[in-house]
Amino acid sequence: MIDRAEPSHIVLESDGIAVTLAVRRNPRARRVSLRADPAFGHIVLVLPGRASLSAGMRFAHSQAAWIRGRLARMPPPNPIAPGLRFELEGQPVTVAHDPSLRGSPRWTDGVLTIGGDEAFIARRVRDWIKRQARRTLQARAEALAATLPRRVGALRIVDTRSRWGSCAAGGKLSFSWRLLLAPPAVLDYVVAHEVAHLVHPHHRPVFWELVDRLTPHRREAQAWLRRHGAQLLRFGLA
Repeated sequence: MIDRAEPSHIVLESDGIAVTLAVRRNPRARRVSLRADPAFGHIVLVLPGRASLSAGMRFAHSQAAWIRGRLARMPPPNPIAPGLRFELEGQPVTVAHDPSLRGSPRWTDGVLTIGGDEAFIARRVRDWIKRQARRTLQARAEALAATLPRRVGALRIVDTRSRWGSCAAGGKLSFSWRLLLAPPAVLDYVVAHEVAHLVHPHHRPVFWELVDRLTPHRREAQAWLRRHGAQLLRFGLA
């Protein structure tokens, strides 16, 4: 009988190296397996409904070399702290801290200055980027939708790890705030992709034809996301 109080993470020790694995139970899985999750920088041990944790541990031990190899290839974390440099909509940004600054962050000549306690810098930078994301993504989505013509319903800024955007019933669009950290052409493609779903709620050829009408660099943007998407998801992780 499976113990439902099993841990969400376990430590695998092999050749003197300790690696933490996330544990996920999936009743639909047919066998014990491992998968890499670059967004969070860890390896996930997937257990079928009736598999024991000890069986999962034995399998993980047998795959220790694979685990170490995948972890070594994962993008490093990119914590938000004073001195961090990144690009926002293609423009360079440097994070600075001024404890005496009150109110909203100050954005001047490529320097984003955050006030208050240093412990809250990361959250305040993320909140600031999310506000910029809402303005940029709302304007771009509405401009593209008007050419169809279609209407954008509610627009949400989210922090999903499995997709960059989505389109729901009623024209409701959702976008990851991290898109502002990508090149503008990549952001443009993701917006075009979701706006095209206002017309075609599928991925048949006619859908892709519309995406290509809305943005001229679909394939380049898709390739960029395949190469750099995991690093984008690591932004702000310690």
